[in-house]
Amino acid sequence: MAFQQPFLNPRIPFTGCIQGGLFEGKSITLTGRVLPGAERFHVNLQCGTKGSPDVALHFNPRYSGFFDVVVCNTFQNSTWGSEERSSKMPLPRGSSFTLTFLVNRDSYSVIVNGTHFLDYLHRLSISLVNAIYVEGGVEIHSIAFQNPATACVPQPAFIQQSYGVPQTAFIQQATFVQQPVFQQPRGQNRGRSRRHHNPKQQQHHQQQQQKQHAGLYQAPPPYSPPQAYVMPYKTIIQGGLYPGRTITIQGLVNQDANRFCINLRFNSGVAFHFNPRLNDNQVVRNSLLQEKWGSEERNGGMPFYRGQPFTVTIICDTHCYRIMVNGTQMFTYNHRYTLLQQIDILEVEGNVSLSSVVV
Repeated sequence: MAFQQPFLNPRIPFTGCIQGGLFEGKSITLTGRVLPGAERFHVNLQCGTKGSPDVALHFNPRYSGFFDVVVCNTFQNSTWGSEERSSKMPLPRGSSFTLTFLVNRDSYSVIVNGTHFLDYLHRLSISLVNAIYVEGGVEIHSIAFQNPATACVPQPAFIQQSYGVPQTAFIQQATFVQQPVFQQPRGQNRGRSRRHHNPKQQQHHQQQQQKQHAGLYQAPPPYSPPQAYVMPYKTIIQGGLYPGRTITIQGLVNQDANRFCINLRFNSGVAFHFNPRLNDNQVVRNSLLQEKWGSEERNGGMPFYRGQPFTVTIICDTHCYRIMVNGTQMFTYNHRYTLLQQIDILEVEGNVSLSSVVV
């Protein structure tokens, strides 16, 4: 799955290609602002760009001044289906927003400013969707695409620890895709003569083939073992950060946990340091710039508990990070290091066990 560069500050109306189409786990995130005088706008996930293409998801906030509504629908064979309406309006006029469409097996999840808004069941196959269209009273800062995590993630070897700044060396691991040994289907080559069939020669030939392909072609395992995340954990954020990019970390707080941290790093510092301290009942946020820690931010609650699982989602917005814990937005942190594309390393360390990391 190739990385698709985001669309930045597109002119509205806008049509863009979704490279590789849609599939389960993929997400599309738009950042922007609803115009103060907007009457409506819409985002379409559609099947093509020419003529009147089918629209798998039509997401359409409408503003009347008295009764604002969000309408979702599907356009198929030149006909609109039945509307699904929500009287809750999470995108008021004049407001900035982060709008994410997450592709599930049976539905789209729509997430607004880090909070789940609605689900829309698939009426058209997601495999047909290959374009996004935006029109109406809205300005868009970015449209970003994120694929689910790949099977292999680089694991680190931490060779030295200094105050708050781990020094790291990557262990390079070769990645081999297991290839099956294809067996000839029964019945193939039925027309060939079998008068000279020699069992010993056939057995010898098979043994030679097995030796020749040993270590290169192996039958796939009966199941895919779960990925092991070695702590401390470190991985590259391909392409760096940009508005709309999200990072999701799932795991378990250890029973004896005192603290853990999540770092978003660039070459010579830490752009965002997220540090739950359970003994202090506080979550500390900070940045390490020019080898100096800045002023700590400690406001907000403590959503982490010893022995309990967690999901942390960090959404990179235009001016800040939005941090969701277990589906609820808990914190925001204004950017102190604004060269977002240079922020390309994710670290997790401390008293937690990881089960999933999506970058």
